[in-house]
Amino acid sequence: MKKLSLPQASRLTSPNPVTVICTHKPDGSPNLATVSWWTYLSFNPDMIAFAMAKTSYTGERVRQSGKAILTIPGAAIAEAVMGCGSTTGRDTDKVAKFGVELAQVEGSDIQIPLHSRVAIQCSLKEYHETGDHYLYICNVEQVYGDAAEEALFAWNGYSKLAPAAK
Repeated sequence: MKKLSLPQASRLTSPNPVTVICTHKPDGSPNLATVSWWTYLSFNPDMIAFAMAKTSYTGERVRQSGKAILTIPGAAIAEAVMGCGSTTGRDTDKVAKFGVELAQVEGSDIQIPLHSRVAIQCSLKEYHETGDHYLYICNVEQVYGDAAEEALFAWNGYSKLAPAAK
């Protein structure tokens, strides 16, 4: 074995799960951000966590509103999901720019991409500084799913999005 950097190791551990963190802007319009660093934390009580760069606009929105919906995007919107991960929502309407069709989730005013395999509605419990990121620990309020949607994964160190091989 040879010595690697952590980003190099991420290419060797592909595929990685991909999510779209959904929030809303102060004016109520939707905001979407692509994130690969997330995990289940607990099943009793139900909790998840995700990490976002400290400069992330979506992270700012989660800290201010205390709510988000983590979605597992479907393969049909792979290009839009990649675009949402490379553009800030601070000054861009990602939904319009990338042509993302939205859907409502029961009990929430946050909209999600129509092509989502799973939607995890959550509230922020706490967040912690972890180097150049914040780790968001969230209580899960509701979970929805659609097995007909094929989930996306990140490949080659997050440079490509595609379903996992079956």
